[in-house]
Amino acid sequence: MGVAPCWRWLLALGLRLLFLVPAGVPVRSGDAGFSKAMDNVTVRQGESAILSSGVDNRVTRVAWLNRSIILYTSNDKWSIDPRVVLLTNTKTQYSIEIQSVNIYDEGAYTCSVQTDNHPKTSHVNLIVQVPPKIRNISSDLTVNEGSTVTLRCLASGRPDPTVTWKHYNEKSRGFVGDDEYLEITGITRDQSGLYECSAANEVSTPDVRRLRITVNYPPFISDARNTGASVGQKGILRCSALAVPLAEFQWYKEDARLSNGLGGVRIENKDHMSFLTFFNVSEKDYGNYTCVASNKLGNSNASVILYGPGAAHNTSSSTSAALAIICLLFSILYTLSKF
Repeated sequence: MGVAPCWRWLLALGLRLLFLVPAGVPVRSGDAGFSKAMDNVTVRQGESAILSSGVDNRVTRVAWLNRSIILYTSNDKWSIDPRVVLLTNTKTQYSIEIQSVNIYDEGAYTCSVQTDNHPKTSHVNLIVQVPPKIRNISSDLTVNEGSTVTLRCLASGRPDPTVTWKHYNEKSRGFVGDDEYLEITGITRDQSGLYECSAANEVSTPDVRRLRITVNYPPFISDARNTGASVGQKGILRCSALAVPLAEFQWYKEDARLSNGLGGVRIENKDHMSFLTFFNVSEKDYGNYTCVASNKLGNSNASVILYGPGAAHNTSSSTSAALAIICLLFSILYTLSKF
């Protein structure tokens, strides 16, 4: 074994023994010129960490170790990590820098000093903070109304991030949960829409991801109104149905299904609306029609009446007569109450 390799081996052995001996306690206040290194160094992942220790002119040997692995002795680099560099080696300070810190660099570091034949050590605990990151989140979902849905949003970071859920749609928006898993039992159509997962800690801005839940439900006819039209004029019957997926519409007169373009009528469907148009109303067109809306989950129907001007007048007269009778009854009751 050559002189230089033998010397490095002995030095390494001595430093490791120095690191383990019971005498290696934090420096006492009476040890002038050598101050204890800071207890904790906290840096964000990707930043640089500076580990520093005060020394004096009595120091004969000095080294930085990570656990029992030697990083530097004086000006000599022992670490093979290119991110570890010597920053300062003066009569008053000995410091190294770890560049682009990652989570694996976290832990205890020791500055070992030989002075007047008395070994001393000071310790630094490197804490690496990691911004929040959502690693796994549920995909967009399509479910039937009444189903049970479980959403996941798995996040990492140091400190551990807090995960929160928010819901956004036309009728509601706001906080709905604070766990990595969000369970929705018996989901309703009002619970469809965007769900936002946010992972947050104090290291940086929250990581935010979104997913969409589509809730299928059977048709519900929300609007179907009677319409009046004169003979020879245009008349339009309307039918509106809410449904997911969108409803398909059919029109019937009594038990006969109407076809587009036959009998002088046109059927036009657009989104949640259906229109039955009569371009030239005749007496035979008057009457009761049925709008049927259906999708794979079910169907719904409603009756719509196409009437002529006379029917509208008769309806108005009937309404007026009914109001007159009601007024007469109230008048009689009032008169009787006075006796």
